[in-house]
Parts: sequence; C-alpha cells; structure tokens
Amino acid sequence: MARDTIRFLLDGRLVEVRDRAPTTTVLQYLRENLHRTGTKEGCAEGDCGACTVVLAEAQDGRLAYRAINACIRFLPTLDGQALFTVESLKRRDGRLHPVQQALVDYHGSQCGFCTPGFVMSLFALYKSEPSPSRARIDDALSGNLCRCTGYRPIIAAAEHMHGYGDAGDAEWLARPYGAAETAEERALRQRLEALRAADSLAYEYAGQRYFAPTSAPELAALLAQYPDACILAGGTDVGLWVTKQHRDLPTLIHIGRVAELHRLERGPGYLEIGAAVSLQRAFAALMELYPQLTELCLRFASPPIRNSGTLGGNIANGSPIGDSMPGLIALGSRLLLNGSEGRRELALEDYYLAYQKTARRPGEFVESVRVPLPRPGWQFATYKISKRFDQDISAVCGAFCLELRDGRIAAVRVAYGGMAATPKRALHCEQALAGKPWSAATVEAAAAALAQDYQPISDMRASQDYRQRVAANLLHRFHLETSDAGLPTRVVAYGR
Repeated sequence: MARDTIRFLLDGRLVEVRDRAPTTTVLQYLRENLHRTGTKEGCAEGDCGACTVVLAEAQDGRLAYRAINACIRFLPTLDGQALFTVESLKRRDGRLHPVQQALVDYHGSQCGFCTPGFVMSLFALYKSEPSPSRARIDDALSGNLCRCTGYRPIIAAAEHMHGYGDAGDAEWLARPYGAAETAEERALRQRLEALRAADSLAYEYAGQRYFAPTSAPELAALLAQYPDACILAGGTDVGLWVTKQHRDLPTLIHIGRVAELHRLERGPGYLEIGAAVSLQRAFAALMELYPQLTELCLRFASPPIRNSGTLGGNIANGSPIGDSMPGLIALGSRLLLNGSEGRRELALEDYYLAYQKTARRPGEFVESVRVPLPRPGWQFATYKISKRFDQDISAVCGAFCLELRDGRIAAVRVAYGGMAATPKRALHCEQALAGKPWSAATVEAAAAALAQDYQPISDMRASQDYRQRVAANLLHRFHLETSDAGLPTRVVAYGR
C-alpha cells in the first residue's frame, strides 16, 4: 500500500504535509509555512551554508545526525526522518545551546546572517563526535561561508563547545555525543523506526507526482509506468534545476527509500556501493581501501552536500567534470543497471556516450557500482586541479592506475574528467605506456599521446591549452611520485 501524505518529525512532533508541490524545498517550507526564519537563503545552490539544517535518522540503535542544505532539498525527501533547525536548539530554561554559547564566548558571530548555518553544522558535529580534531572541524565547516569574522573565532568555538555540555541535563539536544541515551531520545528513535517502516509514498499535488518506493521491483515498475520520470537521489543537482533553472518536473521518483540501493558490502573481488548510498558513506569506504582518494574525497563539495548526494547519482548524472568518475574508471569499476527488462552490467567508461548522454535505457536505473579491491603491485593516484582548494568544480581531474612487473608496465588505465564531453579513458596514452619501462622517456611519449585522446574546450574554468598542459603534467607527477628512478631530465611544473 502507498500513502499520500509526507510525514516527518520536527522537534519530535509529527508534521504531515498534503498541500505543497513536491519540488518545494525544505527552506521554502520552513520560512513560508512554518515561519522558521532562522534558516536563511543565501545562494540557493548548496554552496554558502546559510540554509544548513540537521536531519536525524535511527541507525544501529541510536540517532545519527547529519547536516544538509535546506535550499536544494525537496520537502518530500524528509519523509520518515527527524528535522532540526536553529530554533530547535532553544532550551526550556532560556539558556543557549552549548554550540551557541561557545560562539558567543569566542566572538564567532558579527552580522549574524551566516551564524545559524554555522550553528547547525557545529551541532551536527557536536552530536556526532566527542572531540573532533582541527582537521575534522575545518571539514565540517567547509560548506559554511562567512564574510565578516574570518574563521579563527568560529574554529575556537568549535574546539571548546564540548566543554559546555552538562551531562546531567535532561534536554538531550544539549548533551554531546557519547552521553547515555535519554528516555526522550529513545522515544524519538523508536518513532523514527516506526515511520521508516511505513508504506511507500505516492504523493501528488497540482499535477506534479512524487513517488518514494521501498524496493527495487517497485522502483522498476514505476519507471516502466513513467519512463520519462526524473530519478531523484540526493537532489544536489536536481535541486538546482528548480532553484536556478526553474524547470518543471512533472514526475519525480525518489530512490532514497529503496532498501536494495543502500547496500555497501564486499563481493568477490570488489566493493559494491548501492546507488542510494550517500557520498559520505561511499567515500569513507573507498578511502579505507584506497587512501590515495582521501584528498579528492575531502575536496568533493562539503559535508552537507556529501550527506545528501549519492555516489550513484554522481555517476548517473553523466557530468563531464564529475570528480568521482575518473578514479573509478581508472580502477576498472563496473556499473550494474536494473529495470523491468532485467539486470545488466557494463564497464563504467562505456556508460558515457556523449555530453550528458548515457547508455541507460528507458525504464532502467543505476543499481550499484562495483569497485575492484586493491591488488598487490597496483600504483594508483587521483589529482584534482581547480581554482579553489575547497568546494570548486575541477578544471581537470586525472586518475592513473598501473601495475609494474620487473620495471615494466604490465597493465595501465588512465582517465580524465574536464578534458572531453564525458569522463574518458586516455586510450592512446595507455597504448604508449603498455609494456614499456616506467621511465621518464616513456612518460614523455605518453604525455604527448594525450593530444590524440582529448581536444578540450576553453571555458570559464580553464583554457584549452591549460587543460592540455595540466593533463600532461599530472602524468609526469604520477611518475615522480611512484618511480624510484629520480627526477626526469625535464622537470614539469604542476599545480594542486
């Protein structure tokens, strides 16, 4: 059975929605319907963090908290979850929440417009980790922009906020991570578990349809019925279609409730990541296998985006500058597609046909990606080149994987993003490397072969010539970092 009412918990109280368009954002609903104006609108695209709110879900017998951007999150995707806004932190005795008090004491707020977003990002961290490192604090705040204070006092507040927690306080939102579960928190968790166990959602308003199936067969049946429907994962791209491009989306099918698409497990020789697994969870698993991916994963958007977005969505989107794809292609990952006509598997690079055109057939959906497990002798690296270190779109993203035997290249895969209309392997470059010694001369010839693989465009992020030079430089960089033969005759400069 499917129901037609959006249901979620706000401050522990049930909210039921029947009269808003499915593409209404959480931010719009909070400000216009609930008059919770502490949550601000800045960029309306998930970059500035002024709209940050926190979702809580029942996970492994406790509540798990994650910050998200309300400005690009569609209201129906809250179904079955608990929502907290900056107003939620108000305490019965009038005191400030420990996060807020720390920001006051360490002078972390000036004009105040961005402060509620900072509060909520820090609240999620406060409820998730007992004593976060400076690196973790920096990462948690990477999606929040402030143009007044600078970040020193905000970081100082984050470093001291756990010292304000009162272990005996009955108001559990003010209790830091690790405190024993209170009766109030247990009750909320149990209510969430009951909500999540409910039927799938079939919601319609003013001619717009929204479906949230709970199983892969149900998803396949819906896509067979509505082959032109927009498949919605985390909404970190689709949300902008509405807020920036003002597109009409008559039918949305959300995959976030499909149990099979949340698989994250090891198979025979590969790690399988379901299409609904968040970027945060997927990257954590990938970094455990491939520490070489750490910098790329941490520079991939911000925690609120990684908490909402999915790896499957990033892959399925088909963007030529999607940062996850070059590394996955270089590793030899394979994609599992499913639909009413059955399941099929293909190499990830074969999924991309042309600019934003993929091999997905009508009625099909991405079920999972299978990433090969590391093998002895593999050399692997990914590099992202962009104008900013954090939260920026790549000009070029390069990925390299090779296997050496007796100093010669036994196997090699090279892939780039930002160099063509799709993420693409460098087959001529690979051919110039295969079977050759891993030497500066070999790399020089392979770098020259990149001109046969790519004819990049010039745009606002980089010129054609810059991209071509950087692509070659990244190959030289990979050689320098993996070879014990010393520097090549001609040192090639490269950027971060």
